Amino acid sequence: MTSTGGPIDFLMIALIALLGSDQRETTRSSLTNADVPFPPAAPTSLNLAAICQKGHCRSRYLPSFFPRSGGSHFCFRGMAINRLESWYSLCCAKPEAQKLCCAQQAWKKALSRFCVEEFSTKTMVYECCEYKGDARWSCFESELPNPDYSCVPGYIAANMPSEPGFTFNQGTCQM
Repeated sequence: MTSTGGPIDFLMIALIALLGSDQRETTRSSLTNADVPFPPAAPTSLNLAAICQKGHCRSRYLPSFFPRSGGSHFCFRGMAINRLESWYSLCCAKPEAQKLCCAQQAWKKALSRFCVEEFSTKTMVYECCEYKGDARWSCFESELPNPDYSCVPGYIAANMPSEPGFTFNQGTCQM
């Protein structure tokens, strides 16, 4: 039996065309986990130089990157990365002896705020947010897409406004 080109056939062809197309050429991302590399690695003495010197070539996420609905978890990840990069720039301007402690505080504060945002929706939260204290930080450190804070080849970060909400507490640092 051959098809006569009815509505079902049209939908099948449209579906095949959509699934076979290269969605990366669109202005809005298709939003897979790789689109927002997450979570960011905790600052260490080994990656601090890259955090401070290569911020200009790591991804930032403008609101237009995300769909208007249905992608809040990716949006929260992108906002957390933007916030963290903003706060890292504050820390990298500190004296050398304070940079690492400041960056570690910024990392924890940004991920804590990310978890608050995750719990504000009715969707499943990011797994690490379900933990408390050191267990949460260990979870965030367990699967890192960019532990060395490497650059995205050919990428120049968009200028983003400074994010409020972080104040470095030097008193908690061990010198």
